[in-house]
Amino acid sequence: MGFPVLLKKASLVGAFFVSIVLWSSSWAACPLPGELPSFAVQRVVDGDTLKLSDGRSVRLIGVNAPELAHHGRTTEPFAEAARRQLQALVDGNQQRVSLRVGEQPRDHYGRTLAHAYDARGRNFEAALLEAGLAYQVAVAPNVALVACLREAEAQGRQAERGIWRQAPLRSPQQLEQAGFALVQARVQRVERNHGGIWLEMDGPLVLHVAPKFLDRFDARALQALAGRRVEARGWVIDRSRKGGVKPKQARWMLPLTDGAMLEVLP
Repeated sequence: MGFPVLLKKASLVGAFFVSIVLWSSSWAACPLPGELPSFAVQRVVDGDTLKLSDGRSVRLIGVNAPELAHHGRTTEPFAEAARRQLQALVDGNQQRVSLRVGEQPRDHYGRTLAHAYDARGRNFEAALLEAGLAYQVAVAPNVALVACLREAEAQGRQAERGIWRQAPLRSPQQLEQAGFALVQARVQRVERNHGGIWLEMDGPLVLHVAPKFLDRFDARALQALAGRRVEARGWVIDRSRKGGVKPKQARWMLPLTDGAMLEVLP
């Protein structure tokens, strides 16, 4: 899996058993940035969320684990394995976690956004990615560890661990509901206007880079993508739910906030 170097203004420097925590070079690539405060963990909510004993919920930055059953949706493959792996990481650190809070400290649910480490400075998100139990994501401005987390995911993907055993890639035509998706498709047309840059795909999907995120991309490279196949990841929005789809517009929209969420394929 290559890196989307054309889209950035500058480059950013086997079988899996859930009871085994793998520590490898990708963990060292996400080093502990000095001494961090440590907190007791009350429980592990899912593969990317912790509940602290002080009452705070913590959403791990840089990863998106498969979802457990909620709001009428069934549990996704490897969601329970991801939760168990995060639990194993917490258990191995005496039920504690050291946190590096993001530049954006909270999300719209009020959860603390942070990178998690054990007492030896080893990063929890890298472990989940290397085990194939989460997708790497980059949501600006919390992108400090993009490079090392991409490397951790690449190791899990190349080894076909976890989620990568079941080819989670979709085409635009296979999208059925809003939520996180990993999509491969060909760019049919690129348009730039006051609303940012829009990449219309060969199917009912458009990728959107809003003006406030254009500095995270090479805009000239984006505009040259017509005819190229790309892989995009992020949270797909169903524009038809509120009557927001005009004639000839794509039903699905995938907002991009960082170049690491888009890769140009060979």
